[in-house]
Amino acid sequence: MIEINHLTKRYGALTAVDDLTFSVQPGQVLGFLGPNGAGKSTTMKMITGFLAPTAGTIRVCGHDVDTAPLAAKACMGYLPEGAPAYAEMTVRGFLNFIADVRGLEGERRRMRLDDVIARLALGSVLEQMIETLSKGFKRRVGLAQALLHDPPVLILDEPTDGLDPNQKHEVRTLINAMSKDKIIVISTHILEEVDAVCNRAIIIANGRILADDTPQALAARSATGRLDDVFRSITTGNAAQGAAHA
Repeated sequence: MIEINHLTKRYGALTAVDDLTFSVQPGQVLGFLGPNGAGKSTTMKMITGFLAPTAGTIRVCGHDVDTAPLAAKACMGYLPEGAPAYAEMTVRGFLNFIADVRGLEGERRRMRLDDVIARLALGSVLEQMIETLSKGFKRRVGLAQALLHDPPVLILDEPTDGLDPNQKHEVRTLINAMSKDKIIVISTHILEEVDAVCNRAIIIANGRILADDTPQALAARSATGRLDDVFRSITTGNAAQGAAHA
C-alpha cells in the first residue's frame, strides 16, 4: 500500500502541499483531482522520490521513500507530466535502456518488452527517434516505460494527455484491466476519466485535501448528480475562502 502522513512541501513562503495524510490500498484506482497549481504533480513527485518533502513521511509497499529509496522505486512505475524521454534515442533503444535500468534479463526481459510494445501499439514506431514522434506516441512510450517491469504501484500524471479519443479509450481499458492487482494513482483534470477508471477520488486545492470519496458518492453531493459540478463547487469555495483569509 501507499501510506502518506502529514506530507508538506514549501518553497520559501509558498506552501505547495499542506499536511496531506491518506493511504491507498491494492485494487484502488485513485483519481487525484485539482485545479492547476493545486499540488497534484508536486505530491506525485514526492511519492516517487523525485522531490524531497519539507515534512512528513511516505511509505510504498512498506519501504520508506526517504530512507529506502531504491526499494521503494523498484515497486513503482511513474509516468511524469509531459512524458519526458531521451529525444535522441529510438523507441526500441529507450525501452531497452529502461529494461537495463530495471534489471530485466533473459526471457522475462523479452516477455516484458513484447508485452508493453503490444499493449501500447508501439510496433510501427520502434525504430523512430523519440523527438520525431507525435505527442500521442510520446505519451504511449512514457506509459510503456512505466509498465515495463510490471510494478505493483503505478503513478500516472495525466496519462491520456495528448491522446485522441480512441487512444484515450485504449489507455483507460488498459488501466481497468490492471486495476485488480495494482495500486494506481492518476493525476488528471479530466473528470470523465475519473468516472471511467477510478473507484476513489481525492480533490485538492491550495495543497490541501478538500474531499475523499468514491466518484459516485462525490457526484451525489450535487443536485445535478454531476462530478464536474461538485468539483467546481468545492474548488471555487476553497479559492474564495483563501482570498478572504488573505
